Amino acid sequence: MNILLTGVGAPGTRGTLYALKNNPDHVKIKVTGVDIKSDVVGKYWVERFYEVPAPESDDYVDRINEICSKESIDVVIPQTTRETMKFSKTFDEIKSKVTVASSEAIQKANNKHELLKVCDNLGIPFPTYRLVRSLDDLIDAAEELGYPGKAVVVKPPVSYGSRGFRVLRENTAWSVRRFMSEKPNAIEITLDELSKILSRDKNVDFPELLVMEYLPGSEYSVDAFLGKKMSVAIPRLRKEIVNGISFRTSLEYRRDIMDYTIEAATEIGLKYAFGFQFKLDYQDAPKVLECNPRVQGTMVASVFSGANVIWMSLREAIGEPVEKLPPILQDSEYYRFWGGGAVTGSQFREI
Repeated sequence: MNILLTGVGAPGTRGTLYALKNNPDHVKIKVTGVDIKSDVVGKYWVERFYEVPAPESDDYVDRINEICSKESIDVVIPQTTRETMKFSKTFDEIKSKVTVASSEAIQKANNKHELLKVCDNLGIPFPTYRLVRSLDDLIDAAEELGYPGKAVVVKPPVSYGSRGFRVLRENTAWSVRRFMSEKPNAIEITLDELSKILSRDKNVDFPELLVMEYLPGSEYSVDAFLGKKMSVAIPRLRKEIVNGISFRTSLEYRRDIMDYTIEAATEIGLKYAFGFQFKLDYQDAPKVLECNPRVQGTMVASVFSGANVIWMSLREAIGEPVEKLPPILQDSEYYRFWGGGAVTGSQFREI
């Protein structure tokens, strides 16, 4: 089977390739990778590599079709949020199958405000929040949610990675002990500091922001699949997170999180592989944070739990849906570690 994998410069590429090539049906896979940059390490892990325009470019679809024709691509798997949004609007124009849901579903899943409204209608727990469009509204919302006595979260409704995410906390002064024992954390900021940042450029409109209650408990990422004949959700406890990426995670069989994920995804209209994130509140109750309607960076962990949701998506796309869920291993733990590689001439050596 010939696969086109986009965004091969993404951190999760190595895991996605592992999931594809170690599929339970033992199908031989040839992967062609693309990225908007030419100097990405993922180019050395795929059989063929092409540089492509940004997904917002008018030439993007034509370039993808050109590659699909040249490499006889069966299925396209988008790995980045921007490309997922592009494919959802143009999948009828793509010459190969694409593992992407409808444009309406993708837009609703990517917009945290829209997602929270869906959860509200379904009775799925979510953080208390306010949508603000001015500095005065931001200050009022933060105070309404308990600031400065309580920490408050600020984030854009639509963002990539952790861009625009901050935790408002009044007491951010560093003691000598904290200075010597902790690494700097750019996430925490005071309301006054954030206000100065957002009002500094008079020529830029105030951004639309979500002001939300801070959830102090453990965080979960869910690897999920929704198809015509079956669905599955695999919750993973995120034990160690570095720059938003899971470095240590373990499967935790929480029926509430699993049910919330499938219920919300069904209502939104998602399909194929996607992810949700939850965090526990002060009473250890899970509340939904966001949805990633695409392959997640650590989704390879589902392979070791027994449910290869990336491969399930491929089977669904080619019209051969998986009908039966394999046994789920409930003691699966996944570790990420730093690696590296050197390019000498045209030779790539990986440590």
